[in-house]
Amino acid sequence: MTAPVLLPQGPYTPRATPLDLAAGGAPPTSRTVFSAAHVVADPYADVSPDDPAAVDWDATLAFRRHLWSHGLGVAEAMDTAQRGMGLDWAGAAELIRRSAAEARAVGGRIACGVGTDQLLPSTETTLAEVVAAYEEQLTLAEANGVQPILMASRALVRAARGPEDYLATYAHLLRQASEPVILHWLGPMFDPALEGYWGSTDLDEATDTFLKVIAEHPDKVDGIKISLLDAAREIDVRRRLPGGVRCYTGDDFHYPELIAGDERGFSHALLGIFDPLGPLAAQAVRVLDTGDTAGFRALLDPTVELSRHLFQRPTRFYKTGVVLLAWLAGHQDHFTMAGGLQSARSLPHLAKAYQLADGLGLFPDPELAAHRMRALLAVHGGAR
Repeated sequence: MTAPVLLPQGPYTPRATPLDLAAGGAPPTSRTVFSAAHVVADPYADVSPDDPAAVDWDATLAFRRHLWSHGLGVAEAMDTAQRGMGLDWAGAAELIRRSAAEARAVGGRIACGVGTDQLLPSTETTLAEVVAAYEEQLTLAEANGVQPILMASRALVRAARGPEDYLATYAHLLRQASEPVILHWLGPMFDPALEGYWGSTDLDEATDTFLKVIAEHPDKVDGIKISLLDAAREIDVRRRLPGGVRCYTGDDFHYPELIAGDERGFSHALLGIFDPLGPLAAQAVRVLDTGDTAGFRALLDPTVELSRHLFQRPTRFYKTGVVLLAWLAGHQDHFTMAGGLQSARSLPHLAKAYQLADGLGLFPDPELAAHRMRALLAVHGGAR
């Protein structure tokens, strides 16, 4: 039996055996499921937090192969990959090119974030510049054969004067798109710079504008991803979508109930929490494929405590816990992040994340996870 780990909250005895979550499962059929994937930094790069991210490409692509091996799709170059929090557009463009090639090689499903993060923060940004930035990224995504995800734009928030500017911008982009895209509404809890998206801080008004964009271009919208951590609002929007437009939940607090759905519909999934939960999430949705909703909930409901912990305020720093768990699970050899973001959460927070994940049986090698957690505690002077 693995010896106890002396966490800040007290001694913890690790789980003896992990869940049986072997790779090789078929992609789920009743729901489309994307995992938003993190990037692995190069721990030996001589860079400062303000420098462009130095990426360990081998480890980054290996993690995507891990997700594909369990039948999941990969949502690439999203906020989970530290877009705007360590990964700039040049790095994201290279990530899209490399991941797209890897997806073709292994037959994996992939969609990629398209935004405007090549624009420097400035109050002088114009709508024309926002549109041009979106078009540059959309062109790159389509040239690499990936489904675009139109991400919320900080620059558009600065440039827009009201809902009509959002309507005009998205109308132009959707006309430009060769194939249907996914629209992403990322709330300010994930990025404070997106406060007032869709032209209003009133969520009812913002929702109406969002739905108007979709209603006017349903043939160019495959689906929407809502990341507002508001299950009731997501269900309301889901029920108001035109036929054929999917809702991909981005709600890392309520995903089991939203994916399970009700008599009037359900959500597909595009979630950052499915980075650490990937194998278990895939298994749960395959159970749902059989019509066993209770079995699906029995597998996924216990993971919500971990997800709520990782995504607690400030929510945008959830990436730190995600990368910690990837390191503890053996998917990378270090706990270093682009921009030094490994320091964004406290030691007690990280210790609790370890304890919750181990209790769920997520670590393929519990002894390795315990060893690494002890090492992290020791480095921070927390070993007792």
